[in-house]
Amino acid sequence: MTRHPVGTREQWLAARLELLEAEKAHTRESDALARRRQALPWVRVEKRYRFETEEGSATLAELFRGRSQLLVYHFMFGPDYQAGCPSCSMIADGFNGFTAHLAHHEVTLMAISRAPLAKLQAYKGRMGWSFPWASSSDGEFNFDFNVSITEDQQRVGGVEYNYRRGGHPITATQFSEPVVKFATMCGTDAPTYTRDRPGMSAFVLEDGVVYHTYSTYARGLDALWGAYQWLDRAPLGRNEAGIWWRRRDEYDR
Repeated sequence: MTRHPVGTREQWLAARLELLEAEKAHTRESDALARRRQALPWVRVEKRYRFETEEGSATLAELFRGRSQLLVYHFMFGPDYQAGCPSCSMIADGFNGFTAHLAHHEVTLMAISRAPLAKLQAYKGRMGWSFPWASSSDGEFNFDFNVSITEDQQRVGGVEYNYRRGGHPITATQFSEPVVKFATMCGTDAPTYTRDRPGMSAFVLEDGVVYHTYSTYARGLDALWGAYQWLDRAPLGRNEAGIWWRRRDEYDR
């Protein structure tokens, strides 16, 4: 016998209509937040970053691929990882299918990671993805956009992430079980794994000048994590007790 409230269709409809008003309010607030994101001042990108891509070495402007807007997913795949982060992989499964639609709307969506291009390409082939993926292995891009830290920064603490500066020096005994598990799944240890972090950044190209317009990190990525948007509408919701997901080719193992 279910412990969840059970009612008539009429009772359900009354509750659903009440919820609909809250959902509409949430949608209006989301629209307002989107307008505020777009109203942020643009910051000119002065540094000349270079990346390795399937087509060869490229500047940040060249990553736009002839379009006016660039969305970057900062994919956790450090140079010492043997495989990409499982959480980032789940997010990438979601956006892989709609990059073509964005490309026809003046937006290039790509991932950028610190791992060498050969590692990224091998993993991309394993996962069956088609989105463009660039390596920033020889540059400061990931560090400047606060998704990577050095060993020295990790040792000292006080680094910035999600617009907050904090944290104490980290020792190998301070990592949670999920972090250790994900590090193992990436073929590395917890300190190495946590020197890279997830995020997304947006850029615009106007009159040959690249501007940074927006970045978000941590729970700011929730809305981009497609599977969770579906789970939030499932009868039992996220229904989580710890880390449950794996890479999609690992569930049958």
